[in-house]
Amino acid sequence: MGFRIIENIVSGDFAFEAFGETLEDLFASCAEACFSAMAELSKVDPKIDYSVDISADNLDDLLVDFLSELIYLKDAEKIFFSRFDINIDADNISLNAVARGERIDYNKHDVKVDVKAATYHNLEIKQIENGFEVNVILDL
Repeated sequence: MGFRIIENIVSGDFAFEAFGETLEDLFASCAEACFSAMAELSKVDPKIDYSVDISADNLDDLLVDFLSELIYLKDAEKIFFSRFDINIDADNISLNAVARGERIDYNKHDVKVDVKAATYHNLEIKQIENGFEVNVILDL
């Protein structure tokens, strides 16, 4: 489980490669990568819980919709998330998740960049020998 930032792939965007033994691990890695682009996650306490329920036509859409919902909540509720508990129903292509975080505090959090959106550019969830991987590009 985890992610790796991809340097110099696109100008003005944030790109990463995420990994997970399960789809839940993969989606959590993607959410962590997304919010690590915005703030130092070690300084974001998981005090507030938000429930997220999403259905989609395929897993790629599910991932983009999940990240988009988290980005929306960041903007609407002024919150950074640092922990993600996710359950995915691959047969029905749906997820329910609890995202945990806290209100953005510019005195406490090391704010980096503002992520505007998750994109579909080169996005394809792949099953690999020991789990799943995906490349994601975020618009800044």
